Amino acid sequence: MISIGLAALAPSTGPAMHIPDGFLSAPVSIAGWVVAVVAVAFAARRAERQMNDRAVPLMGVMAAFVFATQMMNFPVAGGTSGHLLGGALVAILLGPWAAMIVMAAVIGLQAVLFQDGGLVALGANITNMGVVTVAIGYLGFRLLSPLTRGNAGYMLAAGIAAWLSVVVSSVLCAIELGVSGTSPLSVALPAMAGLHVLIGLGEAAITAAALSFIRVTSPGLLVPSVVPPESAS
Repeated sequence: MISIGLAALAPSTGPAMHIPDGFLSAPVSIAGWVVAVVAVAFAARRAERQMNDRAVPLMGVMAAFVFATQMMNFPVAGGTSGHLLGGALVAILLGPWAAMIVMAAVIGLQAVLFQDGGLVALGANITNMGVVTVAIGYLGFRLLSPLTRGNAGYMLAAGIAAWLSVVVSSVLCAIELGVSGTSPLSVALPAMAGLHVLIGLGEAAITAAALSFIRVTSPGLLVPSVVPPESAS
């Protein structure tokens, strides 16, 4: 989804879905790797202590779902298209720590198997789409859900959290491009954020629809798949 905005900044780069190599400076790429490694390592330790047995197979199911749906684009405007990121959806179902592991695995596999994003830029891609979307989506949902009631309110909170996760991720990507000198921030920020305000609507709709379907068919999956920290051994 990030690369749709990147294509507008540099059309000659082709249709890669994530940030390709050569777009980010060495310091920004290194910083992205540091954040990604620290975040995923911390998430792995927390997930190991907090997840129950039911969450493990669900992680695999969600990884396959996100991997598949990220391959399918939906039209946005002006000939552009977007695809599901899935960070908020996975975070709502699994909690933030397991979700970060799932998203990092999906983004890493896409980079290695399909060259969707560069290997040098992989750390930044995981940070943007696997850490930030999960954190914003999860926190947004936790803050908004107590303010809503009923099934419609639940879906609204999830949709808003998903939309916000996409917009924040796109803003971070624009900052990375600006700092790297790929594009002036005055150009990158409105191009990325403006487009992803619209793309985020698709993310919100898909997230809400998926949760609504799960709520009807398998409501047990909406029960938190982690145990409270104080109950963990």
